[in-house]
Amino acid sequence: MGLKRTDEFRQDAVRIALTSGLTRKQVADDLGVGMSTLNKW
Repeated sequence: MGLKRTDEFRQDAVRIALTSGLTRKQVADDLGVGMSTLNKW
């Protein structure tokens, strides 16, 4: 089973992905989550 992430972490990850100008791949790698996980959030 993977590491559980808090709702706050998920919200921050989505905000970063949408506003940072980085690719989703870069954001996912930086945060240590998978691309598919980030896309689900």
